[in-house]
Amino acid sequence: MPENIIIYASMIDVWGELLVVLLLMLLLKIRIKNRKVKEVIIKKEKTEEEKPQEEKRYEYEKEISHPEPVSILKRLEEQLSKTRNALSAGIERVFKGKSGLDDDTLEELEELLITSDVGVKTSTELIQRIVKKSGSISDVSKLKTALKEEIFSFFPASSPIDYNNIKNKPHVIMIIGVNGVGKTTTIGKIAAKFKDIGKKTLIGACDTFRAAAAEQLTIWSERAGAEIVRHKENSDPAAVAFDSIDAAIARGIDIVMIDTAGRLHTRVNLMEELKKIKRSISNKLQGAPHEILLVLDATTGQNALSQAKMFHEALGITGIIVTKLDGTAKGGVVAAICHTLNIPLKYIGIGEKIEDLQDFDAKQFVDALF
Repeated sequence: MPENIIIYASMIDVWGELLVVLLLMLLLKIRIKNRKVKEVIIKKEKTEEEKPQEEKRYEYEKEISHPEPVSILKRLEEQLSKTRNALSAGIERVFKGKSGLDDDTLEELEELLITSDVGVKTSTELIQRIVKKSGSISDVSKLKTALKEEIFSFFPASSPIDYNNIKNKPHVIMIIGVNGVGKTTTIGKIAAKFKDIGKKTLIGACDTFRAAAAEQLTIWSERAGAEIVRHKENSDPAAVAFDSIDAAIARGIDIVMIDTAGRLHTRVNLMEELKKIKRSISNKLQGAPHEILLVLDATTGQNALSQAKMFHEALGITGIIVTKLDGTAKGGVVAAICHTLNIPLKYIGIGEKIEDLQDFDAKQFVDALF
């Protein structure tokens, strides 16, 4: 029995030594493999470093999918799809199976235009003009062409301001509109446009009533690389406007944009506050403000037209900005506003991105509607 125990003990020792040897060999193999991997990585890094910068950039760009650039018109068509679909589908439905315009067709067409928020007055005049061309309209394509021509004529011709050659600095722009139309966002996007052409811009935060208004504007000014003048909440907005012009003159600023609190166009006292701001600007800088731009929300339809009338009577609007055109089938209100008030449309908003605030081009807009 003792001899057997000694034999078993000896065998255990032998197997134990073999196990240790095997473990050591395995560890050595792993270490050698890791060293080789490391050498490969170092060699690859050296190879990458030796590559010309242009070659590495090219290889990187090949890995990225670059979508084809979208034309402005195509982008406009996509964002105006709700209005476009409503008008085009409606016109095709009205003219279906017909070879000319009769009274019933004209009546349906007028109704379609009104429901697209072209407005009663503008729609009536548009139909009267189409009647004069009815002899040459034999299919839906010719009807759309005639409508394009007439709607295009509703937009007043205007000479765009060349911001690269401003004679009197600072050039002051007053931005007005009711709550919720997107004034703050619009100001930030316009400031970014000015930055792109190398203009020094200052924003006057004259909306001192709405909570966090100045903070939102500060964020946008930082994004756009613009300076800002702001006072504490509930300060006199006219005083902020005055100080903004004063600071702009002292700092050699090219363009000043004056933000204002959202005003209900039906509240006389609030409209008087806007007049006070305008007077304050004029007192500090003769001839200013040089532009008064009204921001309108396209989704409000004909209410936007009534807003424009009231603001224009009170302040004398020089231009209009229509936002949120991508979210409505009521894009026809743009033609109604410009035709009724004879005020040029300066910018249109067709999305959330900075580049989605576009300079208004009447021909492109009309082409995108049909």
